[in-house]
Amino acid sequence: MFIIGGAMLLSHFVGSMLRRRFAEYSQVPMPLSGREIAMSMLAQNGISDVKVISVNGQLTDHYNPAAKTVNLSDPVFNARSVAAAAVAAHECGHAVQHARSYPMLALRSTLVPVVQIGSNLAPWLLMAGLAMLASGAGSMILLAGIVLFASTTVFALVTLPVEFDASRRALVWLEQSGVAQGMSHDMARKALFWAAMTYTVAALASIGQLLYYVMMFMNSKNRE
Repeated sequence: MFIIGGAMLLSHFVGSMLRRRFAEYSQVPMPLSGREIAMSMLAQNGISDVKVISVNGQLTDHYNPAAKTVNLSDPVFNARSVAAAAVAAHECGHAVQHARSYPMLALRSTLVPVVQIGSNLAPWLLMAGLAMLASGAGSMILLAGIVLFASTTVFALVTLPVEFDASRRALVWLEQSGVAQGMSHDMARKALFWAAMTYTVAALASIGQLLYYVMMFMNSKNRE
């Protein structure tokens, strides 16, 4: 419970820092738009079968390996700023991972169907199992919920190296291509650092919740 509470506070702090940094770096001009950054990075990595498209929303940027599209949010697609450059390059980092058969990205993609089932069913099984523990009939239901919830925790952990590696690829390209150097490169690094921290906090929170449910299950078995 301490881990869960700490993760909630940390999540609020990281989210605030992320929004602050992106707002600040969105005001620092760059010569290329997010779309142009993405197209240039893809081309220089020999990737010609990935499209760069615009999607609605804010911080909705993502790479879709099934459709082979780099999806950039409205504030990133046409913006010419350090923040837009960092985000566009990061998402292209995922496209490069896909093209290079990065094993952790392949593993994460494999886990998606299992996680979709787990995220839908686990909350109901966990609630039902905890509610029925007093009667002694809920331990197996709780265990089923724990197994499904564990799949989401594994997914959160696998996501970490995928996101950190995409940021690493982005920063290397931004510097080597000459798009972002010196102070602008340092700003891009900070923006991507706080973005990566959101995934780190999410993984910690998931581990904390999983430990809580496991402890509840073990206590119920000890009382039997």
